[in-house]
Amino acid sequence: MTPLKVLVVPGSNRSASLNVKLAGHIAQQLILMDVDVTRISLADYPLPIYDGDYETEKGIPEPARKLIAQFKAHDAVVIVSPEYNGSIPPVLKNAIDWMSRDGVAPFRGRVFAVAAASPGVLGGARVLLALRQCLEVALGALIIPEQFSLPAANRAFDGNGALTDEQRAKFLNAMLNGLIERATLLRRP
Repeated sequence: MTPLKVLVVPGSNRSASLNVKLAGHIAQQLILMDVDVTRISLADYPLPIYDGDYETEKGIPEPARKLIAQFKAHDAVVIVSPEYNGSIPPVLKNAIDWMSRDGVAPFRGRVFAVAAASPGVLGGARVLLALRQCLEVALGALIIPEQFSLPAANRAFDGNGALTDEQRAKFLNAMLNGLIERATLLRRP
């Protein structure tokens, strides 16, 4: 059987983003687990703010079609998102909104995991709830119960981008193992 294909999507475009750093660490951990990993940046898929009139006039933008194809080409998706005002950051929400114009196809048939990093004490926990509501309730995505939040993320990585707290690293690996296990079960004929 071909290796499991996992897409890692940071919900931030900032180069110094703690969530981009966490996404990089997650991608490295998945590679160590013999998974075929693709890590993307939403900056490579520039999209106008979703507008029904725009869609009627011009259709779904090509970057959204490419992003939809990326999601459909993978067995599982890990979304690593910052928290903006207790919710999903605009760049990520806009991408989800444009992808939903293809119906639920980009979200069903694959397994999702959600993670967040923040310098605060909650570690982005509120965005994880918002992502679950958007992806699971509204779009029918299968999100595993395990999720990962990283508080004090500005002090959580060593010089190589690895987590320094062994307990947090165990929680992250438990989430990734759960993702792999469920995605493997889902792809069986």
